[in-house]
Amino acid sequence: MRIALITPYGREHRNGNWHTAARWARFLREAGHEVRVQVAWDGHPADLMLALHARRSFASIRAFADRFPTRPLLLALTGTDLYRDIHEDDNAQQALELAHRLIVLQARGVDELAPHLAARTRVIYQSAPDIGRRRPPRGVFDVLVIGHLRAEKDPFRAALATTYLPETSQARVTHLGSALGEEMTATAEMAQYKLPRWIWRGEVPHRSVLAHLARAHLMVISSVMEGGANVICEALAAEVPVLASYMPGNIGMLGEDYPGYFPVGDERELAKLLSRAENDPAFYSALIDHARRRRALMRPEHEASRLRQTVAEFEQRPPRRRPRP
Repeated sequence: MRIALITPYGREHRNGNWHTAARWARFLREAGHEVRVQVAWDGHPADLMLALHARRSFASIRAFADRFPTRPLLLALTGTDLYRDIHEDDNAQQALELAHRLIVLQARGVDELAPHLAARTRVIYQSAPDIGRRRPPRGVFDVLVIGHLRAEKDPFRAALATTYLPETSQARVTHLGSALGEEMTATAEMAQYKLPRWIWRGEVPHRSVLAHLARAHLMVISSVMEGGANVICEALAAEVPVLASYMPGNIGMLGEDYPGYFPVGDERELAKLLSRAENDPAFYSALIDHARRRRALMRPEHEASRLRQTVAEFEQRPPRRRPRP
């Protein structure tokens, strides 16, 4: 099939949406499909559109639906889609109705959808290939935070948590990711000056992120809004346990019984978990054991299979003409 794959962010952004689009394009091409990745649909004929992000990709979704009302349209929902936009934005809500199939990136995503939309939704966990472990640094408990500095990620929660660690702690928190905006930059520079255990590296190439991850002891994801973070997949691929904010996107990735949760926005509880992971071998082993079990859901061959199966639903059976929302 000729597939138009729409992502709101191009290669230059190197964010989660772009990495997902690039990976999915590869999986579909390997299955024999012709895939064109675009930020906005250029009107080139396609047998199927696969769009990421309901609100940001709405113009492309609307244009494709108008021109090809019977051709399949698949929509993958991001964290801002699920936990904000589809509840308050007209364009995002229209995009849901125009799509023949919805894709969520973790099991709890379906909970945000009305029953008639949940019935046409598929769960496709993101994935990462195995990342070989490297020897961790000596004399330090190496903690990573990975992601752009933006409000949805609550990016300074781990930095604040370092102020509640005991003086004897060897924990060092390194944040990899660029600041989105001057205010975030100023806050990060001030935090790095005042918090000696917190280091901000800014934007680094993805291969360097994976190299850091391969030798880290722990990763923290403190998001207030998350659709299904690929950095969790990468941490599990490197057998690095995760401490995560207790919110639906993270629960859908790590499971309800995961022992490494802390309340959203609570740096004191995060500090307690950091200290426990550093000093309690049984707790640290429990984190790794749970992570290994969840890792089975997030292997590249499973993601590729689920994506190809979802597309294959429309290869022989074209959908009915969609009603105009």
